[in-house]
Amino acid sequence: MSILIAGLVLFWGTHALRMVVPAWRERMMARLGLALWRVLVSIVSLLSVVLICWGFVQARLVARFLWVPPFWTRYAAALLMLLAFVLLASYFVPRNAIKIRSRYPATLSVAVWAWAHLLANGKTVDMVLFGAFLAWAVWDLAVLRRQERTRLDTGLPATALGTGLAIIAGVIGWALFMLGLHPWLMGVAPFPSLTF
Repeated sequence: MSILIAGLVLFWGTHALRMVVPAWRERMMARLGLALWRVLVSIVSLLSVVLICWGFVQARLVARFLWVPPFWTRYAAALLMLLAFVLLASYFVPRNAIKIRSRYPATLSVAVWAWAHLLANGKTVDMVLFGAFLAWAVWDLAVLRRQERTRLDTGLPATALGTGLAIIAGVIGWALFMLGLHPWLMGVAPFPSLTF
């Protein structure tokens, strides 16, 4: 569990700089240059993800159940994950109504992802990992809304094409991940009979 917590602290520390010490972050970006700053942050972020994954796999082997999720939570989590994938896809697709209305679709996607996994998993390690990401996403959303940053979109109105593409990309991403990548990467098949 200590490796997982170290990874989470490193991840949070890196991603919280703009919320906790924005002036220091801006000074460091100016001093190091934007390219070097991004490289350093990317390296630390990658290291934190490696520690999180490694720590999670190790801790999951010995973690105890805090509660045993009912069977239906698997399907509720799958539906929530569909929403998370559509939100994430909308972040990348220009001129879609989902991005314009939600304003922060990537952070909302993380919150929905974490909530779905908290619902469907009951081990202590799950509570630590997904609870930490849910707390981070809620905190990030609160800071973003308080700062009233400009919308992610360019100001152009949403189009049916943009919205449709975001939904289609999200559904395709969800299907590929749930039926193939999740079992392969995580060792857990959300839909065992449909896994390819």
